[in-house]
Amino acid sequence: MLAAAVLLADQAAKLWAISALSDGERIAVIPGLIQLRLVFNPGAAFSIGEGMTWVFTLAAAVAVAGLLYANRGLRSPGWAVVLGALLGGATTHLLDRLFRPPAFAQGHVVDFIDYGGLFVGNIADIALTGGCALLVLLSLRGIPLRGTPTGEEPSLS
Repeated sequence: MLAAAVLLADQAAKLWAISALSDGERIAVIPGLIQLRLVFNPGAAFSIGEGMTWVFTLAAAVAVAGLLYANRGLRSPGWAVVLGALLGGATTHLLDRLFRPPAFAQGHVVDFIDYGGLFVGNIADIALTGGCALLVLLSLRGIPLRGTPTGEEPSLS
């Protein structure tokens, strides 16, 4: 459910951004800190690897397949949140890579949340970052992916 929510929210926000910000408009959300502006990113984070879009398409496809495999038999609520956030973010980026211009499997990811000029991202990036942070927390706490042998999960506190 979380993966579907991330995918729908991200794609809907991108449709809005393309229609509302396509003429180069910038909208201040928190002046000096966050603004909305449209960017089509052919690379990875911080536009790294701009000439290797097909590699990111392949990596996203592998990530989606791996996350789907990891979700099999999942009993841990914490890990379900992690994998849902990661699956939603990876899937929506894969869809951008596959179906957005300039070409199939070479599409550019739509970014529109500008963090004070440091980088520009989207809702999927927020889900991916949050999912990774929770993944680290669960791992450090020793919470197993499949739950404990008794079916109980240790508390996060």
